[in-house]
Formats: sequence, C-alpha cells, structure tokens
Amino acid sequence: MDELPLDQVRTLLAVVDEGTFDAAAAALHVTPSAVSQRVKALEQRTGRVLLMRTKPVRATESGQVVVRFARQLARLERDARAELGMAQESGGPVRLPIAVNADSLATWFLPALTRVPQDPPVFFELHREDEGHTTGLLREGQVMAAVTSSPDPVAGCTVRRLGLARYLPVASPAFVARYLTGDLERGLREAPVIVFDRRDELQDGYVRSLTGDQDAAAGPLRHHVPTSEGFRDAVAAGLGWGLVPEPQAEPLVGAGGLELLAPRRPLDVPLYWQQWKLDSPALSTVARVVAAAAAGALRQDGVRPDRRDTP
Repeated sequence: MDELPLDQVRTLLAVVDEGTFDAAAAALHVTPSAVSQRVKALEQRTGRVLLMRTKPVRATESGQVVVRFARQLARLERDARAELGMAQESGGPVRLPIAVNADSLATWFLPALTRVPQDPPVFFELHREDEGHTTGLLREGQVMAAVTSSPDPVAGCTVRRLGLARYLPVASPAFVARYLTGDLERGLREAPVIVFDRRDELQDGYVRSLTGDQDAAAGPLRHHVPTSEGFRDAVAAGLGWGLVPEPQAEPLVGAGGLELLAPRRPLDVPLYWQQWKLDSPALSTVARVVAAAAAGALRQDGVRPDRRDTP
C-alpha cells in the first residue's frame, strides 16, 4: 500500500486552513508552485480529487479524510514533543479545536474549561454550531471533539453520553394573553416564534411531539436570534414563544417574567461528547473535565442535578 508523504499531507492541511494556495505557500515558506505540485501529487497518489478550487479552498469528502489524518498526526507530534520536554520548541501551547452548541456555551461548558490544567498550556478554539450539526465539523477534520445530539459515532471517533439538556416552552405573560389563551396546540402553530437560525428545528420538533402530527410546525412568523442569551431575552420581551434552557428559564419563571406553556411537557435533548480516537493526554483531560461538568449540570436519567441526593 502506498504511503501518504507527510510533506504533501501537511501541505494539503495548510491550503485548507489558509484558504488559498498563495496563503499556504506563505505559511509554509515555499512557492505557490511547490504547494500546487504537492497537492496534485497527493491527488494522483490517492486517485481522488481532494480539494475544491473555490475561494476559500474547501476539502472534498475524500480530502476531509486526509485533513483529519493531518490534524491527528500534528496532535500526536505535539504531544510527543511535550512528553520529551520539547513543547516550547514545537510552538508552545496545545491547541484544541472543539465544536459546541450555543446553549451549552451559555450555561455549563465554559466554566468546565476553566478546570482544565494549564500544564502544558492549552488554548481552546471553540466553534459554535447547532448540536445537530457539530458532528459535521468532526467529519471535516475542523475540530477534535464536539458536544452533539448524535449518539452515532463519526468514523474514527468515540462517543460518551453527557446527559439531558432540558428546555422549557415559555413566553411572556403579555404574549400568552395575546396569542395563547385558547387551544395551545393550535396557538403554537400560529403564534410568532423565536428560532436560533434557519437550521433551528427545536421549536418545530416540539410542536410535532406535542400534537402527534409529523407534518406540524411552529408558526410562520419567525424571529431569528442567533445567541443563547439574546434568544432568552427575545422571548422575555414578548417577540414570540420559544424553548429556553432550563437554567436560563427558571429564574424568569420564578420572577413572573415568563410563563410555562406546558408545565408537564418539557423537551429533553440528549447530549454526547464525540472525540477523535487519539492517544492525546490533553484531549483525554478535557474529555474527563467536560464529562464531570456535564454530570453536575445536565439531567441524568431525567433527574435534575440539584435533586439527585434528595430522598
């Protein structure tokens, strides 16, 4: 079996990271011609087109396999150098790219990262993405780990269950009085709704689960609010109804700023940690810290964290 020349593999990664052949050449301190020749040689060796010559350049499905291999190789090299006492010579801190959904970022994930030991120093490159799409970044080789709602492992990755993120269907009292005084199922199909972005299917899925109608959807009037805190504030301001993470919603419900629309029908979203199958001390440490934080912040078997020890 033909080996993949490491200089060609690293060159392909540089092109993907830098976005153009010229920028990759500058980063590698070689000529653009040399970059082009290495990429073409790698494509000939693999018998696959590895790059889409767009602006910026993007990896094809086959190219994503090579990119993932290149990142794993770079990670292993940095870890080996660190264990040999060569960390500073290799460029200093350890870089860990991680994909995580906005609601986890806004509630429990960032505090978890503060517990990661900084010896050697670790810096995080966080990619915010919907929990239903974070595995795509793993598949493309852009990140080493992801918080995801998918239990199905990406090729070359392991999966660990983190717990259940509970969402509460809520709206402001004024909004309820205006739009939701009658039949709730019909009201949610017609009333204005808040969604995170055009790929956010949480509210539509909730309406389907509530009604039992797989063709049902939330109302057509949709406000797009692409931050977790902004989403909560938009619901509290009365722009629409929405599913707000339990830790964000409960204080406002208790203060009377939000009303629960269906107290007995919350939505629980299972979350998982997927990461590369890689013997990386830094990645393993982060995985342990994230799992411990999730155990203290997410519901486990439906039981909320602050009531697990209650008889």
